[in-house]
Amino acid sequence: MKHPRRLLAAVAALALAGTAGAVVVTRSGDVPAGSTAAALEAPGTAPELSAAEKKSRQREVDLLLGKRATAVLKGDLNGFLAAVDPKQPKLVARQKLLFANLRKFGFSTLRYFTADDWAAPKLAEKYGPSTYTTRVMMRYQIAGVDPKPVQTDLGYTFVRRDNLWVLVEDGAIDETLSRDGHRQPWDFQEVALVRRGKVVVVVAQRELALGKTIARVSRDAVAAVRRHWPRGWDGSVLVVAMPEPQVMATVWTSGTGRGWTIAAKAVTLYEGEQLGKPSGPAVGSRIVINPALRKDLDEDLLVHEMTHVATVPIGPLVPLWLAEGLAEYVRCRSVEDDPQWTVDPYRKTVRSKYLPGMKALPDRDAFDANGDRAYGQSWWAVEYLADELGMTKVAALYADLAVHGTTDAASSAILKRHTGHTPAELTAAVKKFRG
Repeated sequence: MKHPRRLLAAVAALALAGTAGAVVVTRSGDVPAGSTAAALEAPGTAPELSAAEKKSRQREVDLLLGKRATAVLKGDLNGFLAAVDPKQPKLVARQKLLFANLRKFGFSTLRYFTADDWAAPKLAEKYGPSTYTTRVMMRYQIAGVDPKPVQTDLGYTFVRRDNLWVLVEDGAIDETLSRDGHRQPWDFQEVALVRRGKVVVVVAQRELALGKTIARVSRDAVAAVRRHWPRGWDGSVLVVAMPEPQVMATVWTSGTGRGWTIAAKAVTLYEGEQLGKPSGPAVGSRIVINPALRKDLDEDLLVHEMTHVATVPIGPLVPLWLAEGLAEYVRCRSVEDDPQWTVDPYRKTVRSKYLPGMKALPDRDAFDANGDRAYGQSWWAVEYLADELGMTKVAALYADLAVHGTTDAASSAILKRHTGHTPAELTAAVKKFRG
C-alpha cells in the first residue's frame, strides 16, 4: 500500500453545464416530429401533429423499445437490431457493440421508454418530415449490485419507413441531453467485467489485467469500510475504470494527468430519475475512477469513496463536513490497519496548519475555497467525535442527520442531542482536540 500523496475525492455528480453540439436541439413538449399517420410519410415540411397522433407515435416507439429491452435480456441480437437502419453500417456496428456490452452486465430488469420530444431541425432536415427525436429512459437493475432499478437517459432519432419506425441516430443529441454525464460505460468500446464477490469492476476489454488489479484493491477497500463503519453494508458496488473521461461525467476538473484534483468520485443514483437529477431517494452509487489515474490507484482512495457508497442510502441531508469527515476517518483508519503505515504526517498538518484558523464546521463554501483544509478539519471533527462518543454513536448521529436534518435549526438540535454540543461548541472542542 502506497500513500505518497492525498488525492481529493469528489462525491456526487458534477453540476456542469453541457456544451451544445453541432446539431441544434431544443427541448419541447409539443414538437412537430414523427407520427403514425400517412401525413408523416408525405413529402415537404414536418406536419403539426394532433395530440392523438403524438400519443400513437409514442406508443409505437415504446413498443419498439420494449422489444429491444427484451432482446437484451434474452440474448437476441437480431431482435435488438431489427429496428436499426440497415443502410448505415457504422450505426449497425455501434449497436452490435452496445448489445454485446449490455449482455455482460447481467441485468435482472431492463426497460426502455420515451420520456420527452426534442426539436432537432438539422436532423429533421437530414431525415425528412417523419423524423422523431426523443429522450429515451433506460431503467435497469444490475443483478447483485443494484437493490432497486435505477435510470439513465439517452437520445435516439427515428424515422418512419414502410409504416415502421427505424432507428437512424443513437448519439446526435448527447451533448445537450443532460448537464450531468449520462454516458454509461457500455456506450464507448468493448468492455470487460471483473467480479470479486459483490464488487464488479468495468474496464475496457483490452485492459482486463488492469480490471483484475482494481477488483482486488476494491475488494480490500470494501473490507476496510466494513471493519470501521458499524452500520450494515453488504459491499455491493460497481467500480467504473474506463479510459474515456466522458463516462458518467461531463468534465472532471481543470488540468490533466496528475494535475487533476479529483482522483475518483462516488456518483449517486436516485430512484425514479436519470443520473444527476434526483426525484426520489438514493438507491446507491457508482465509483468512477479518474481515467488518468486508473493504473496507479491507492486502496485508501477507494476506501474514502466506498464509505460514501455505504452511507448514501441512509439519507441525503447529512452535513457535508460529516459526510466527508467520516469518509476520511475510515480512510485513515484503513491506512493504519497496516502496522507499516501511519497518517501521523497528516495529523501533524491538520493540527498545525488547518485547526488554528478554524471558525466553523466546513460547509460547501469552505470546501470550494480550500479543499485540503476543509477535508482535514472535517476528518478531525469525526476523530474527535469517535474519541468522545465511539463510532456506534457517531453512526447514530449520522443517520439522524441524514434523515431529519431538514434545516440548520433541525441539524443543530440533532447535533446537540447526540453530542451535547452546539455547532460552535463542537468547533471549539475540535480545535482543542490533540488526538
